Parts: sequence; C-alpha cells; structure tokens
Amino acid sequence: MKRFFSYPLWIVAVTGTLLLSSCDDNEGVIFSVQDDIKLGQQVAREVDSTYQAKGQLLDRNSTNADVQKAYASLDRILNRVLNSGKVKYRNEFPWTVKIIKDDTVLNAFATPGGHMYVYTGLIKFLEDEDYLAGVLAHEIAHADRRHSVRQLQRDYGIAILLSVALGNDPGTLKQIAAQLGGTLAGLKFSRDAETEADTYSVTYLGGTSYYACDGAAGFFMQLNQQEQQQGTPPEFLSTHPDPDNRIANIEQEAQKQGCKTTTAPDTDLNELKAALNRL
Repeated sequence: MKRFFSYPLWIVAVTGTLLLSSCDDNEGVIFSVQDDIKLGQQVAREVDSTYQAKGQLLDRNSTNADVQKAYASLDRILNRVLNSGKVKYRNEFPWTVKIIKDDTVLNAFATPGGHMYVYTGLIKFLEDEDYLAGVLAHEIAHADRRHSVRQLQRDYGIAILLSVALGNDPGTLKQIAAQLGGTLAGLKFSRDAETEADTYSVTYLGGTSYYACDGAAGFFMQLNQQEQQQGTPPEFLSTHPDPDNRIANIEQEAQKQGCKTTTAPDTDLNELKAALNRL
C-alpha cells in the first residue's frame, strides 16, 4: 500500500526556496550550509543523549584529570588536521569531537555540520598516530564535502530532513542518530563519496606538514590484518567497504600530490590511550 505524507505549507515553501536559491557547489546538495549546521546540532544532541543515558559518553566538562588529558590529546590531533588550510568549512562548522566509551567498537562517525565521535575501541586499537589522524581526516571529509547530508537527503527526502533540522520530527531524528552512530545499518555512502573522502584525507593530512598524508591507508592495512587474524570484519569495514582498493587509491593519491609520507611522533596517541586505559 502506498503511503502519502502531507507537510505543512511552510515546509513546502522552504523546500521550494532552497531548490531555487541554493548556490552550494556540491552537486545534489539542496540544504544550505546553515541547514547543515542546524541538522548537525539536532543530531549531535540526540547522539549525546543516547550515549549519556548508557553512561558511555565521556563528558568534555568532566573534572576527571584523565578525561581532560584524553580530550587535550585528541584535540591536538584533530586541530592539526582542521588547521591544515585545506578544510573548506573550517570556520563555518563547529568541528567538535567526543569520545564514546566502548572498547568493543572500532568505529568513528561525523554528523552534518562537523560533530564527530570516536569510540575508545578504535583509539586503543590503533598503533600509529598517523592512522588516527587519517580516520579523523576521512570523517572530516564526509562533513566538509557534505556527503552526510547528501546521503540523508536521498534516504529521507528534503521535506522530512528540513523538519528534523528544525526540531519537528523526533522519531526520524532518533533514527538518523542511530544510523550515523552505527547502531543500525550505518550510513551507506556511495563509492564516489568514499573515494572522495579518502582523497581529501590525503589533502588534509598533507596540509599539516606533520602527519603522513597516507595515514588512512595505514589504518585500513591494520584493519585488514585484524580481519585476517580474527576472521570477522570490524564494524568500520561494514560501512566503509573495499579496503584493498582504497589502500591502493590512497597511496596513489599521496604519490600524485607528492606530500609527506614519513610518520609523525605518536606522542599524543600514546597519551590519549594511556589516559583512557586509566578510566
């Protein structure tokens, strides 16, 4: 049976205005950058609430010294990438990162508008700071290149998504938050979007002049090794497929850009892992 949805006239009017007036240079993105920010804020609040209720979200305002040290180390890694001079919406998006305490999950994700989340399982798993920087750069790219909102437009439709952005559809908001966080099937990006995120991870890391610009390739190599040893793919690979081809593509892109591929010190990663291990 077909289901027909009716929306208030104000939503239809706003949708029509966006269709006519959007001037974003990302093909297929109807949302404005401000709509990205509004949607991201709504989704981030829902994600925060979900993991706070489970006691898994590490509070950035905590007075616990190890939580403070963990965020200080993670922020230094993130900010090197954000301040590479290559992130298009560096000054428009809030670019926050929060830690979800779950050692069983090897995953990270970003909402539209640049709210990022990293599981402790992924942080503790990684052997090289360049790899973590590569993961963060990849997730930054999904937000910065507006892949997340583009895919959500396809999945939910512009009218529903506008309603969510304005706080008028709590049911769909919960579904989107769960989807982005990987507690459902995960947000399935197109092959082109994943390739672009990998390419931009090279660009962002290369702009730091600190991290190896092919850090994301090393991350996928480590995931491959774990899969071969354990026989089951990590959560990250369920939403980020085809690691072999992507390793080759990242390395080719690094060679093409001629950027630094020598590894950076692991000081911040080691401090981050040590702080988490004490919690």
